[in-house]
Amino acid sequence: MKYKLLLAGSLVAIAVISLMASSVNQREEERKALNERPLVAEGIKHKSQEWERYYPRQYSSWKKTKESSQITDMLKEKSQLPVLWAGYGFAKDYNAPRGHYYALQDNVNSLRTGAPVDGKTGPMPTACWTCKSPDVPRIMERDGELEYFTGKWAKYGSEIVNSIGCADCHSNVTGELNVRRPYLDRALESAGLPKFADSTHQEKRNLVCAQCHTEYYFKKTEWTDKDGTKKVAKVVTLPWENGLTAEGAEKYYNDMGFTDWTHKISKTPMLKTQHPGYELFKTGIHGQKGVSCADCHMPYTQEGSVKYSDHQLQNPLETMDRSCMPCHRESEKKLRGIVLQKYVRKDQLHELAMDNLAKAHLETAKAMEAGATDEELVGVRADIRSGQWKWDYAVASHPAFFHAPEETLRLLAVANESAMQARIALVGVLAKHGVMDYSAPDFSTKKNSQALAGVPLEKLVAAKNAFKATLEKEWYKTAVKNGNLNMDSRKEVDETSSYFSK
Repeated sequence: MKYKLLLAGSLVAIAVISLMASSVNQREEERKALNERPLVAEGIKHKSQEWERYYPRQYSSWKKTKESSQITDMLKEKSQLPVLWAGYGFAKDYNAPRGHYYALQDNVNSLRTGAPVDGKTGPMPTACWTCKSPDVPRIMERDGELEYFTGKWAKYGSEIVNSIGCADCHSNVTGELNVRRPYLDRALESAGLPKFADSTHQEKRNLVCAQCHTEYYFKKTEWTDKDGTKKVAKVVTLPWENGLTAEGAEKYYNDMGFTDWTHKISKTPMLKTQHPGYELFKTGIHGQKGVSCADCHMPYTQEGSVKYSDHQLQNPLETMDRSCMPCHRESEKKLRGIVLQKYVRKDQLHELAMDNLAKAHLETAKAMEAGATDEELVGVRADIRSGQWKWDYAVASHPAFFHAPEETLRLLAVANESAMQARIALVGVLAKHGVMDYSAPDFSTKKNSQALAGVPLEKLVAAKNAFKATLEKEWYKTAVKNGNLNMDSRKEVDETSSYFSK
């Protein structure tokens, strides 16, 4: 009996050791395969699905960005917005950003990009594609950066067909982090900061995001092509010469006399903030402590012997065990409560600033109607411009209340103060012209607000739907024919997704 038990035990031990050896060998083979750094061919690197065979985990997690599919109509949520942006594209349509999977389609569907009928029509320039696709750097490298930035948005409709993906942030040769949009290095240099290649690896994990999550404008640039034809490009440019602050960018624009648009209601020369996520993040405690964007939004994940960054790029509160708890010692419940508190504080000042700015625009219009001159309103408009810039800077980067709560609250407070100064001055101007006890019209709903802003919504929607039924479909057919798009990659994209398609 002893010998039988000993034999059985030996066989079990041998089996366990064999399984362990097999597992170790399998992990070692997997580790070697990962270290081979396979080459993704140059001609197909803009198509993310071509990276899947070499980086299956990263690609699979990137595809999960489609789970962030909810459409939130921000003009409905914050009804002041159409008044604040009267005369500008955002008064037509503004949805909260969704996952990277939808970035390109949301750009195509937006009323802001209009309804072109060919490659030369439509309200927006080619620059509006810049952050939406790995096809953009491909075209820049092929045609030249200035040629890319010349012309209308629809010019490249049949070529920019792959949503934000692998080649936006990684080298197809080494897999290492990489930036191919030249304007970022120019901005870093203007700010006196190291260029991408000279930055630390940790900072590179921020800068690949800073290609797009930054404040920018379209700088008109005259140039001559190889045939001697004079052209004007609208080049994406980051206003970092005075530093990465709201005041620094505002000074940059003021010094050059730049205006994004003239407000339709108040005739104020306005600035529109884009999404200065990187700039605000750098002022917050995480940025100051050297935490990178990827640490929280792309936490490391372990599968067997393989450690990789989760490319789902989601709210860190959805992955707290990997995003937050490696550093924080509070409970998840306590941390969630802290984040909620930051949001509530921000939203209170957010609403106050928007209300006062919207009323300032409407009261300025009433003053003009009563006979106030531009000279009388110059100070009022300066306060509106500055206040709205700071309000927009604080909230255009949606998670700023968490990235940099103190700076966000400071900017909103200053914005509200500027709006109130404008309104106080307007009381005097209105009284001078015989207008007493004026109350701004109701803008408590999106419908009312867009009516005040003069937005012809039904006409815009009809034109967009006509574009989607014709030219957009031709774009994808051409893209497939030219080998720039695999339609399989669009199987789960809802091509009509928008608040107005429902």
